[in-house]
Amino acid sequence: MPALFDKFGIRFQYPENWTLEIGADADQEGVTVYSPGGGFWSVVLRGADDDPAEVARLALVALDDVYDELDCEPVAETIAGQETVGFDVNFYCLDLTNTAQIRAIESGGRSYLLLCQAEDREFEQIGSVFRAMTTSLLSGMPKA
Repeated sequence: MPALFDKFGIRFQYPENWTLEIGADADQEGVTVYSPGGGFWSVVLRGADDDPAEVARLALVALDDVYDELDCEPVAETIAGQETVGFDVNFYCLDLTNTAQIRAIESGGRSYLLLCQAEDREFEQIGSVFRAMTTSLLSGMPKA
């Protein structure tokens, strides 16, 4: 049975055996859910004036600051009827290849940043779980 997160105007289902961590600072509120294998899925509620494309770009810059030899591809996709923008990213960490997906969306006058990341072998196993969590989140949001 999936667990349900419902705070800050963020609502989604996630696997009950994954670890949930709530974070907030002065500019944003968010939550990260960690898989037992170390992969994670995160959503951050951004300000009303934040452009989703810029939010996604800044997340990519942050990844680029941490990891060498980042390979990225811009993405615009519809998930649960919502238009998202972002990047698919590949990089090395501790000699392992990793995949991250950055997506941003505007809904209800706010911007949201979504990020999921895992080592490639784990991503193959839990990518569908990341997608289900994203679909759960976006299906409950008002259409832009």
